Amino acid sequence: MGKKPEILQRNLLAQTRLFTLESVDLAFSNGHRGVFERLLPKNHGAVMVAPILGDEVLLVREYAAGIHEYELGFPKGVIEGEEDILEAANREIQEEVGYGAKELTVLRTMTAVPGYMKSKMIFIVANHLYPASLPGDEPEPLEVVSWPLKKLMDLLKEPDFTDGRSIAAMFLLKEHLGL
Repeated sequence: MGKKPEILQRNLLAQTRLFTLESVDLAFSNGHRGVFERLLPKNHGAVMVAPILGDEVLLVREYAAGIHEYELGFPKGVIEGEEDILEAANREIQEEVGYGAKELTVLRTMTAVPGYMKSKMIFIVANHLYPASLPGDEPEPLEVVSWPLKKLMDLLKEPDFTDGRSIAAMFLLKEHLGL
């Protein structure tokens, strides 16, 4: 398992404003060859942020086009242009929850569907918040939900808290805070 397959050829299959779909012809070290398809994002990665305000974490409820439902989760968004990870995290919480942070701590990089997508999301905890707002790119205002940290695990009972990345982030936050 130590040696990654050799990429023999890559072919562009389709492009949208958000993704590139490509096929990848691979040669494995055991002699097997196969063609795989993967989605490549057109951004520099993404951030997901847990903004802590007192004894609560600020979540957002926003429309998720993939499932055609409103979803409760942590604020998140793409890293734009030459932004570094912490700048992107601070900008996202200003756009989505109306606060900036004086302290940002990177907890973990996560992937979503790594067998098909080349996509990474960095989970960050934001502390020492101060009021600050920036215009966002969402098509409608987001609902900000203050959630008690002592009831963090109760998020699993919420029918609209289903995003696997948010669930993983909730457990990372719980561990980080020693709850």
